[in-house]
Amino acid sequence: MSGEEPGVDAPAAAPDRSPGGAEHDGGAGGAGDVAAESGVSGAEHDGGVGGVGDVAAESGVSTAADGSDLGPGEAVPDDGGTPSAPAPAPDRAPGAAALSEPVRARVLDFAAQVAGGLPTATLPVSLRPFAKFTPAKRARLAATPLAAALEADAVFRGRVAERVRDTYPEVAEALFAGAIPPAADPRDVAAIVYLLRPEGWVDLLGQAELAARESERALADEHLGDEVARLKAEIDAIREQTKAETERLKAELAAERREGDSLRRRIRQLEADMRRAQAHAREAVSESSAVQNAASMQVSAAEAELRRVRARLAESEAALESARSATRASRGADEVRMRLLLETISEAAAGLQRELAISPTDARPADTVEAVRADTLGAHDVAGQARAADDPAILDALLALPRAHLVVDGYNVTKTGFPTLSLHEQRIRLLKGLGGIAARTGAEVTCVFDGAELGGPVPVPQHKGVRVLFSRGGEIADELIRRLVAAEPQGRPLIVVSSDKEVADGVRRSGARPVPSSMLVRRLGRS
Repeated sequence: MSGEEPGVDAPAAAPDRSPGGAEHDGGAGGAGDVAAESGVSGAEHDGGVGGVGDVAAESGVSTAADGSDLGPGEAVPDDGGTPSAPAPAPDRAPGAAALSEPVRARVLDFAAQVAGGLPTATLPVSLRPFAKFTPAKRARLAATPLAAALEADAVFRGRVAERVRDTYPEVAEALFAGAIPPAADPRDVAAIVYLLRPEGWVDLLGQAELAARESERALADEHLGDEVARLKAEIDAIREQTKAETERLKAELAAERREGDSLRRRIRQLEADMRRAQAHAREAVSESSAVQNAASMQVSAAEAELRRVRARLAESEAALESARSATRASRGADEVRMRLLLETISEAAAGLQRELAISPTDARPADTVEAVRADTLGAHDVAGQARAADDPAILDALLALPRAHLVVDGYNVTKTGFPTLSLHEQRIRLLKGLGGIAARTGAEVTCVFDGAELGGPVPVPQHKGVRVLFSRGGEIADELIRRLVAAEPQGRPLIVVSSDKEVADGVRRSGARPVPSSMLVRRLGRS
């Protein structure tokens, strides 16, 4: 060969194949599983380049470069010289179809990988249509041609064996030594034995097949044990679930039974109640019938009595009408006699009045009783019973007297009601309040201020109905108030507002009615 042939990768887990070569679990590795291709040149024959695949597949004999035939176990020499390491011929050579399915799948995977690395011209004719397929696809679709080529074409099988030997040198060395590597996969070992075919390879193949079957059986037993354990666990879980479900159903059944018992008791109670109700209904119907009969009899008696009463009523109405007619007749005569008597009395009274010359009068007996009339009351006649001493209602009653005159001690009132203000502000506030009183009551109002220390004219607001006076030099406001009271005629209602006891006593002796300053302050606060 002119170049180095690529090695064979360890095949992936062998897919299960049917006896006809159909794949169950998928093919082997892809085209990358095979090493880089290197061309294998065929031996020259008759001046041309002939492929090894040109040898008839039926004969099972390959031709070397010099035209000599090779034995079934011989491989094509690399340089066209002496054949290399011919495989010993077995006593019996089982075909690929006789291999177990896992071993056969390994053999086909090896062959598919090696076929992809060979030139198309060197392939057996039956494999050339699959030359460009990937190893996995080639192993799947060309399983039968590959198996036939391995059986019939010793050169092709030798190339595959050589590649496998280069890939698994330790395994090949052990096999040629007549031993099976214990650490290797028995299926791979069986496939390599089938391809290399060392001395005693049939026995080695049987041992490898047996080891493969035992390995598969052990693996199956392991899987079976796991499956059994899983199934046992599932059975235990199902048992527990069934037990729990049974307990739950028992509890539900017990509850349903209790509920059923309760419902049956309730039904019996309702049936008893219904029977009692039916008995009561029958009794009520009987009583109702008796009552209806009695009522019918009473209605009949009442109707008869009503007829008798109506007859009596008709008789009474007739008698009443007769009595009314007689009464109207007698009343007419009585009225005539009474009218005549009244006319006689009236004429006699009128004649007596003319004879005695009695004039008409509006006087009544009550007018002859001696008492004080309302239009003659004075200021002292207004009572203060049941009232406080400074009740503003007393002042209102006094001001309601005809032609009342209110005299106010100005500073005495302001210092009682609002002493914190200045004198000017006190005067303004007091006069404003007095103006309101004068407007509402119509009374005459005179406000007196002490003017002994005035240095000049004092601005005073003018309010209708309010007279403002200041005492003269050397005179105090109390003296001015006494002079005002003395100037009034006897009998006029005169009210003096001052809390000065001396002023109050003096004006009282003069016929005026003194009231405290707090009364006016309260009256002003109410305005």
